[in-house]
Amino acid sequence: MSAEQALREAIVATALAMNAAGINRGKSGNVSARLQRDGFDGFLVTPSGLPYAETTPDDIVAMTIQGEAHGDRVPSSEWRFHRDIYASRGDALAVVHTHAPFATSLACLHRGIPPFHYMVAVAGGADIRCAPYATFGTQQLSDHALAALAGRNACLLANHGMIALGASLARALALAVEVETLAEMYWRALQIGEPILLSGAEMAVVLEKFATYGQPAARR
Repeated sequence: MSAEQALREAIVATALAMNAAGINRGKSGNVSARLQRDGFDGFLVTPSGLPYAETTPDDIVAMTIQGEAHGDRVPSSEWRFHRDIYASRGDALAVVHTHAPFATSLACLHRGIPPFHYMVAVAGGADIRCAPYATFGTQQLSDHALAALAGRNACLLANHGMIALGASLARALALAVEVETLAEMYWRALQIGEPILLSGAEMAVVLEKFATYGQPAARR
């Protein structure tokens, strides 16, 4: 199996997994991964409007960084922010976009996720921003998303959903799950009152600790 075929299969598996995890429903959301091979510089993205249970690896659409689609399927209507993320973020190898219920509920209030819990730092900063609203599939939405993702690996999209990116499909999906978990906790805390937020100084400490958190790389 070629590396591209394996990546196509992984994209389908990730799309199915985000629905199974409850962070997306139906045909909403989309998934992509960077693709560079034989002079091709671009990405693979889920097709538009096709149920994930019916999507095959051959349905995944290859797109260049210039926005040219290859294949028989129409790409996700949100291909622009996938393209722009890959064009501007060398660290991004995968992008997961979902309409997760709690994250989207906050986004419909135009609320980001402040530092109410130290795990907010998992997205790369002291908060998780909410990008201003723009019509889905537009360049304006992409521009807003890129601004909200500056220095971050996740953001909310006003009246829409969330975006999470990572160095692999597994990491992008895991971050999307974590953001939805944080959104749910924040939403529940708001039912009682405004949570006590951690200070900028404490979040700086947490971000520094996160830089070396986890298991070290395996020795060879």
